[in-house]
Amino acid sequence: MSDKKTSNQMWGGRFASGPAAIMEAINASISFDRKLYAQDIRGSIAHSEMLAQTGIISAADQEKIAHGLNTILKEIEAGTFEFSTRLEDIHMNVEARLADLIGSAAGRLHTARSRNDQVAVDLRLWVKDECFRVAEALKGLIGALLERAGEHAATVMPGFTHMQAAQPVTFGHHCMAYVEMFSRDLSRVRDAIERMDESPLGAAALAGTSFPIDRHQTARALGFREPMRNSLDSVSDRDFALEFLAMAAICATHLSRLAEEIIIWSTPQFGFIRLSDSFSTGSSIMPQKKNPDAAELVRGKTGRINGHLVGLLTVMKGMPLTYGKDMQEDKESVFDAAETLDLMLAAMTGMVSDMTVNAAAMKKAAGSGHATATDLADWLVRTLGLPFREAHHVTGRAVALAEDKKVSLEKLALEDLQSINPGITSDIFSVLAVQNSVKSRTSFGGTAPSEVRKQIRAWKKRIAKA
Repeated sequence: MSDKKTSNQMWGGRFASGPAAIMEAINASISFDRKLYAQDIRGSIAHSEMLAQTGIISAADQEKIAHGLNTILKEIEAGTFEFSTRLEDIHMNVEARLADLIGSAAGRLHTARSRNDQVAVDLRLWVKDECFRVAEALKGLIGALLERAGEHAATVMPGFTHMQAAQPVTFGHHCMAYVEMFSRDLSRVRDAIERMDESPLGAAALAGTSFPIDRHQTARALGFREPMRNSLDSVSDRDFALEFLAMAAICATHLSRLAEEIIIWSTPQFGFIRLSDSFSTGSSIMPQKKNPDAAELVRGKTGRINGHLVGLLTVMKGMPLTYGKDMQEDKESVFDAAETLDLMLAAMTGMVSDMTVNAAAMKKAAGSGHATATDLADWLVRTLGLPFREAHHVTGRAVALAEDKKVSLEKLALEDLQSINPGITSDIFSVLAVQNSVKSRTSFGGTAPSEVRKQIRAWKKRIAKA
């Protein structure tokens, strides 16, 4: 057996040339960091302009560099650029092509810069751009929820605790709960943008540079508020990526909760909503089935985003200052989480806009489970002056009696109720109907249609200004 054959068996079939092939495979990131091409070229042009204005390179060389970089940008966007794993990453691929195009002037671009601050600025720019995209998608989803809430501000449905019917609410009020959730996600995105709005470019490898660079100029040119204030932190910080993933995980959790409700509501047992064929699939064996696959996939993809957050937290937890190649693991998780979240937001916006609401089924379910029991207790407190705990006990007996007679609370005879408490009058029936129960919840943020409509108007104004 030859040494070459032994080596091949040792390293495995994929790595026919031994350790060098393994090193190239584990070291190269061009397969995924090519996604940063626009940010990399943008950062390089800004850096070259600063180098020329500070006299570090000539204006003639800067013009060649900028022309070459714009040519590369067009090549990549046209799909004619040849990426090489031998050149490891997007930075070296672009730099090598630039040298092909403009010759020795290309070598001046990397003056006063390292791949450490270069990759930090590229990824930060990409995440910042993605945050703006997520913000717009969230506004679209919130807008869709506001429209459904307005249509169903008075549509009665059961509210649940422990997945048991608790008190009647309206579907509009339920939609507005998700408006609140996704508005917090929108706030988190904007907060994250504020914190990541600092440029690491110019920190070089880790200690800054002896060249007379102007970091404020490059920060402004790239749309950052200011440069980062510590060169060590500039190249080692990945908080912006972690914060994006944390925001994405929380937002995905909200999407998953709504997806779970859509799945439950669309079952024949509930029948509260129906999704069109656009967001459903059939069964390969059961012709009667209509499966809410889009909602199920939103629910399932949440675990994927959560995993990316935990993964990057784990990478960063053991990183001493400053840069380590471990940080190459930051990009795939961020890219995949962003792509996944974008898809989830689009799918949920589509489902919210698409669903057909079965108001009759909701209303029927709202009256089940003695959902107006709390209204009975409140009436006893308000009208008869009973302490709430005593009223709670009286109501419990009324519920037990209704269950014995197999009727709802509002169907109990007045004599039945008076057998429990003689002070009860026929006025009690005005609060036991689910519609009246809902209308009575006029406290700020309550489910009364009038209050729901106030919140809808207020949120439409906020989103219009956002």
